Amino acid sequence: MSPLIPADQWLRNHPLSATEIDCVIALMLKILDGKCKMNREDKALTEILYHHCRGRDGERLGGSLHALIAEGRAAREGATLERAALERAAREGIRPDTAALPAALIERIYEQRVLAETMISRPVMKRFKARLRAEGLLPPRPPSA
Repeated sequence: MSPLIPADQWLRNHPLSATEIDCVIALMLKILDGKCKMNREDKALTEILYHHCRGRDGERLGGSLHALIAEGRAAREGATLERAALERAAREGIRPDTAALPAALIERIYEQRVLAETMISRPVMKRFKARLRAEGLLPPRPPSA
């Protein structure tokens, strides 16, 4: 799993607008709260993209959300999924990739993600994802059946 073009190189050749930075931040929140429907590869590539623009603020999103994302990523990376966490995830309908995060942190991430998504229209987000695919950062979507 590697981007078609490395993220740092891609960003040099395809600078992101402030609105697109908002999109990256919102996607990262969605990945962390377990609600993102992207496949595993697209999520990983989106996290790489976020890593390269994590210090930039968007038009409406930035500072405090970067801190929350850093907290969520640190908690996820530092946690190990024990059997109890997996059982809790199954009982509560939580995706296993977020099961190791404290419930209060997931709730904060979720609330901020919902708020962020209200600031970005669906067409803007769809155009942004399409751009990532068209310009080689994410692989093309497989044809619909």
